[in-house]
Order: sequence, then structure tokens, then C-alpha cells
Amino acid sequence: MPILRVLVADDSVVFRRVLSDVLASLPGVEVVGAVANGRLAVRRVEELKPDVLTLDMEMPELDGMGVLDALKGTEAAPAILVVSALTRKGGHLTMRALERGAFDFITKPDGGTAEASRESIKKELAPRVRALAHKLEIRNILRRPSAGPLVPQSRPPAEAAVPALPPPRPSDDISVRMNRIAHASKPDLVLIGVSTGGPQALARVLPALPVNLGVPVLVVQHMPPLFTQSLAESLASRCALQVKEAADGEGLDSRTVYIAPGGRQMRVAATGGSRVIQVTDDPPENNCRPAVDYLFRSVSHVAPPRAMAVILTGMGSDGTLGIRLLRRHGCFVVAQDEASCVVYGMPKAAVDAGVVDVVLPLDAIAGRIVAHVKGTQG
Repeated sequence: MPILRVLVADDSVVFRRVLSDVLASLPGVEVVGAVANGRLAVRRVEELKPDVLTLDMEMPELDGMGVLDALKGTEAAPAILVVSALTRKGGHLTMRALERGAFDFITKPDGGTAEASRESIKKELAPRVRALAHKLEIRNILRRPSAGPLVPQSRPPAEAAVPALPPPRPSDDISVRMNRIAHASKPDLVLIGVSTGGPQALARVLPALPVNLGVPVLVVQHMPPLFTQSLAESLASRCALQVKEAADGEGLDSRTVYIAPGGRQMRVAATGGSRVIQVTDDPPENNCRPAVDYLFRSVSHVAPPRAMAVILTGMGSDGTLGIRLLRRHGCFVVAQDEASCVVYGMPKAAVDAGVVDVVLPLDAIAGRIVAHVKGTQG
């Protein structure tokens, strides 16, 4: 693993020290500096050329958005890891930063002992550092001179990456396979699971869906409380479909995208012959709340359980187990390809498990959703 060089920018001397210490304790990380305002951050980035900049959004002289603007388009700009307050304003600023290309975010601990705060920060930082180190390693490999000339390879059509109906597995019985074939072309729900890189990915997929799509869209984006409301508002301003944070007990509307509330679980239940959303405080799954598996599993239990599932960029494997259940009822599954992912974790887990029907670049996914829902492409 290459050494990941990190610059810390935060106006709190205490948090600057805590963040620096936690980062320095992680394998493969070198903290190259720590600064107290945005102007110094821009200057140190130019001088030190770090791989990563942890960025507090509310700083004197030049705030986080100003830093992002100043670094945009600069040569070898670092990956930006936003450090946000767990507040409504913090969520709004974080959404804006992610839309402008920040890699991901962590939230500052809200209360607790000093030791608990350190552990919380470390738990959030460690997987993101590993993901960034992996991206750096791939980038370095691609930049190395090759031993010989590369032979150009013709790229097959994106949908050829995974067959539309994969060969039956030994565990599949005839009824399961026939059900998938019979129902694959007409989903009555679109389910989307996403994590790291999600706001950018959703901002490219959802606005491309038409107002007459004809089925509800349910989204699980790994986020804490307060942040998903800002995400929904940001997406709503650019989508033909209504986009809202889901509320407990509301029915499903075919012109609406429902975002799972941050810090809670979202599921679909059958009540009086209709389907409704339930928002619960059930425990995290895969260390996530909301969890993709939680939503997907609930849909697999609701009759009729046909759905189309889309798994987008993100760390970990959340969603794969839920997809296994959905496929028994004819669910068609799309995964984002590695080249267009910020982190190829959740899609890779599903692909490796053999539960994906087609792999597509991000910009082709909306069109595939529309075609599949409308029955023009099976």
C-alpha cells in the first residue's frame, strides 16, 4: 500500500490535533501538515501536494466552498474528505461539497468522552483511507511505463459485461428461474442502493428519469440524520420526479423518489392491499442505518414482489444479500461499472456474488431503468 499523504484543515485547534493523531495512527498514512483556515489550506496544497485534504467547511478567511473553488482544475488536486458538523447547516454544506467533487465526508462527534470521540473518528476514517489508498495505488500503476506497447482492445458493449440472464446456479430450481424469466421485463418498483460517491451518482441518474416513469423509486444512501433532507432538496431541484425524504406510513406514488431518512431504516410493507413505507429505528445492518439490505429484503417479502434493483458506487457489500432474495421473485439487477464508480465496493460484491444481470457505466443506467420499466428492453 502506498503512503497516503494527508493535509488537515480545521479551525479548531483541538479537533485539528485529534484528527491529525487519529490519521497518523492509521497504517500507510503520513500527516504532512495541519492548518487553521482555508487560505493556508490552498497554499499548503500547492507547496506540499498531499494526496488527501481533510476539509472543515466552516473556517475563517476562506471557507470550505472557497477552498474547493480555488483547487478546482489545479494540477494533482488532492482528494477532498469533508469533515462536517452533524447539523442541518453542516448537511447542506456537505451536499454542496459532494456535488462539486469531494470524495466523501465524515461527521464530527457530537458529545461523549474524548476517547469515545477518537474511536468514532477512527471508525469513520479507516475505511475511507483504505479506499483512497486503493485508488492511489491504481493510479500509480496506470502511470508506470509499460514494458511494451499496449495493444488496443476493442471495448465490448457495456451490457455484454454480464449476461442478461446468467446461467442457472445449482441452487436455482425451475420455479425460481421461470419466475425470473416471466417477470423480469415489468418491475413495479425501482430500488437503488448507494454509498460513497452517491450524491454525485444520484445527481446524474435521477434527473434523467422522466416524470411518467410509472413506478416509485426508493433510494438508500448511507448518510447520518439531517443530511438526507439536504440531499433530497438538492435532487428535487433538478429532477422531473418529486424527490423527498421518506415518511413513516406514506403510500407509494409512481411520480416520487423516496430517500431513506438518515440514521433510520426504511422498508416497504403491505397494509390493506396497498404498499406503504415504514421508517423504523431497527438496528444497523452491515454497520449501516439506513441499510440497503434492510430495504431490499422487505420488498422481497411484499406481494407482488417484482422490482428492479440498482446498486451504485460505495464501500462494503451492503445490498448483496437483499438482492439474492429479490432475484427469487424476478428482480432484474443493474450494477455500476468499476470505471465510473468513486469506490467499486458494493457493485463489486454483487457482481462477484453472481447476482447481477447487467453492468453499466453510470451515464447508461437511467436509460436502462426507463427501458426496463417501460418493457422496451427485457
